[in-house]
Amino acid sequence: MLFHVRMDVNIPDDLDPDVRADTVAREKAYSQDLQRSGKWPHIWRIVGEYSNYSIFDVESNDELHTVLSGLPLFPYMDIKVTPLATHPSDVNA
Repeated sequence: MLFHVRMDVNIPDDLDPDVRADTVAREKAYSQDLQRSGKWPHIWRIVGEYSNYSIFDVESNDELHTVLSGLPLFPYMDIKVTPLATHPSDVNA
């Protein structure tokens, strides 16, 4: 199942700098592992924002929830999920 996900990150300004650095480093490692596994095939930065648009390819809604809630930055994110379906005019479908 494919999902379009927008993630807006809002790390509190008063978060301890060492905690912030550790959380961001763990986020990068976790997200890159998911990319290598094929579950997170696309990620794009939204210009001028601490946000991204991503495509996830997972087996179910529950798996997506598990993946997203496992993100180290999850407590600081606003997330919007849109399920995707094949378009009948897609020449590659």
